[in-house]
Amino acid sequence: MKEQLAYVFVTPYTLSKSRTGGLLARLLARSGCELVAARMFAPSRELVQEYAAMIVSSNDSWERKAQELIRDYVLTKMGPDPRTGTRRRVMALLFKGENAVKRLRDVVGFFYPDRYNGETIRDTYGDLIMDEFGRVQYFEPAILASPDEDNIGDKLKIWARYSDSDGGILDGAIKYKPGEIPQKTLVLIKPDNFRFPSGRPGNMIDYFSRAGLFIIAIKVHRLSVAEAIKFYEPVREVLRTKLKDAAQSKVKAAIEKELNLKLPPEAEAKIGKIVSPIYGDAQFNEIIKFMSGYEPGELPEEKWDDPGTEKCIALVYEGIDAVKKIRDVLGPTDPSKAPPGSIRKEFGSTIMTNAAHASDSVENATREMSIVKPEENNFKKIIEEFYDKVE
Repeated sequence: MKEQLAYVFVTPYTLSKSRTGGLLARLLARSGCELVAARMFAPSRELVQEYAAMIVSSNDSWERKAQELIRDYVLTKMGPDPRTGTRRRVMALLFKGENAVKRLRDVVGFFYPDRYNGETIRDTYGDLIMDEFGRVQYFEPAILASPDEDNIGDKLKIWARYSDSDGGILDGAIKYKPGEIPQKTLVLIKPDNFRFPSGRPGNMIDYFSRAGLFIIAIKVHRLSVAEAIKFYEPVREVLRTKLKDAAQSKVKAAIEKELNLKLPPEAEAKIGKIVSPIYGDAQFNEIIKFMSGYEPGELPEEKWDDPGTEKCIALVYEGIDAVKKIRDVLGPTDPSKAPPGSIRKEFGSTIMTNAAHASDSVENATREMSIVKPEENNFKKIIEEFYDKVE
């Protein structure tokens, strides 16, 4: 079967109800498709109208009715609010894989009146409520996905065309009360959550929703060696000093065992002073490899800027006291010391594989975002490159 790109758009209502994580968990775990790009949009009226014009394609009477409902929903609920002009948030997720359109569609599901068994995403999160005369009383699709392969490339190209003007970091998308000063903070869902298809990344986003914040940017990113070094540079010196006792103890034990002697305290101190920076640097290199796929010494320096082999999801959250709220949900660095119910307690295993990273200050959030660049448009790049090859 041929490899396909397939999309899912998370609706403004679903985002506002913080159901995004649960949806993503199902899409990743059940479809088996690879998440290759993600981008937040604040769709303009023009984008919404162009996309809506391509939605209705089926000749089947019931499916056509459902598509007409979705078209009308897109026109009224995904563009700017006609009362205030405020643009609504939409999350675009791009998947790749063999037969990806159908595999995602099977997870998303179709609309059937009076079906509430929870088998598909729409069974669980969507609503189609009709009265006794068959008239629609309430409709919420939860997410949008292509029903078949027809025009999927044309639909994606529309979103790609608007992805610079209507997408990225959605500054000003959230309205606050007078005097409230929101913060932005960065979250990285780390590579250990992508070793195999699972719901872990989505489940963590679900945990973060407890903070009551708003996702204003998302990006699938592969840290380069250079980016990983720059991102974690502040911890290099900490590792050199913090791990001194551990390094000194390991070397002392090894020497005493090998040479069958007892080291005097002054010799032990000298060994620790020599070894601890080397040990700290080795641990730092392990972090770089964990996040990018390579230690610096494994690649020639001219390749340090190339994307690594390990995948992260970068999220920007916004809200009042965002840094502290996210850190509270995340938990301390060491999962063994994290409180029950925190992300690192539930999903972490060691100090290295501790599930996720979150900025510890507004200043560090700004610094880290300048490295990861969540505004960067790899969503458009992947669509253009894929269809250039196909065509």
